[in-house]
Amino acid sequence: MKSKRAATAVALVACTMVWAAQGADDKGWRDVLDTPAIKSAYAARTLLNGMANAGARTVAVGQRGQIVTTDDAGKSWRQAEVPVSSDLVAVSFPTPTTGWAVGHDGVVLRSTDAGLTWTLQLDGRRLGAVMVDYYTREANASLASDPKRAAALLEEAKRFEAQGAENPFLDVWFRDASNGYVVGAFGLALRTSDGGAHWEPMLHAIDNPKGQHLYAVRGIGPDVYMTGEQGLLLKQAQGDERFRALEIPYKGTLFGLAGNPRSLVAYGLRGTVLRSTDGGRNWEPIKTGLQAGLTASTQDADGRLLIVSQVGHVLMSRDDGASFTPIPFERSAPAAAVAMPAKGTLLIAGPRGAQALPLP
Repeated sequence: MKSKRAATAVALVACTMVWAAQGADDKGWRDVLDTPAIKSAYAARTLLNGMANAGARTVAVGQRGQIVTTDDAGKSWRQAEVPVSSDLVAVSFPTPTTGWAVGHDGVVLRSTDAGLTWTLQLDGRRLGAVMVDYYTREANASLASDPKRAAALLEEAKRFEAQGAENPFLDVWFRDASNGYVVGAFGLALRTSDGGAHWEPMLHAIDNPKGQHLYAVRGIGPDVYMTGEQGLLLKQAQGDERFRALEIPYKGTLFGLAGNPRSLVAYGLRGTVLRSTDGGRNWEPIKTGLQAGLTASTQDADGRLLIVSQVGHVLMSRDDGASFTPIPFERSAPAAAVAMPAKGTLLIAGPRGAQALPLP
């Protein structure tokens, strides 16, 4: 299955590989996992892929390991200390001070000072060994009664190990400072219950037999959801150890999830928005009037839900996702991430860096 999507994997890591080659010094190539992010006065104006609020601060992550923070809703930015130069894709802050960022080369970073400095928790060079060790133990424990399944999982873990740092993580979400998930290419998914000190692979606990890419993971209410390719939408209900596939009226890629205990909203390619009000059992398409890919979302304390597109659209819902209204701006930009750091301000991040917009 992986060989059929080899081109996709190459595309996911191409930017990092190209930069690494260009950045090699006269002593030879240097691994981006061993190279701290370069400081740049333009870090907030280059490609940023993920953004999250850390209390009153907003943290954005992007290319070449660059992470920037703002304490004044985007008026000024400060670059963080980051130990790698891998492209970063997503960030999550469950508390005002503790957060995680993930990206290419199997990178997982952790911060305990609201994003000013980061430490490397996991990378693709170690990821395979973590998976092989786990499924070797499980083959002799809980999977001992199903040797065929145990052998298949161990073989899959060994394939990840052989690929090294090839596979990226594409999203991260933590419920609190200890419990969280990371997901990525080819069904890659792990969880931790001790703040990243140990990671448990989840190949055995996800209904994803084709190993489809996982683009998002989010906790909504007491449950946790994942989205991916070809209409893949998964739910781990409270008290359940497994992520179970949900039936939805859409077979395209879903990039994200948002909502509250009353309403779930999933969004993705071609302006697609799906809504459920019964915990994912039934879904209805919501008209957006767009054909562009919807890439990110955010919510404010008043319950307003905003979704942004890859070409600069901003949609707002005031009724838990039952309907959306476009918000026109004089200046708009392609969006990969969005946040509302302060009432009346919208921060959008993407290929052109971070941009603050007045929110009506």
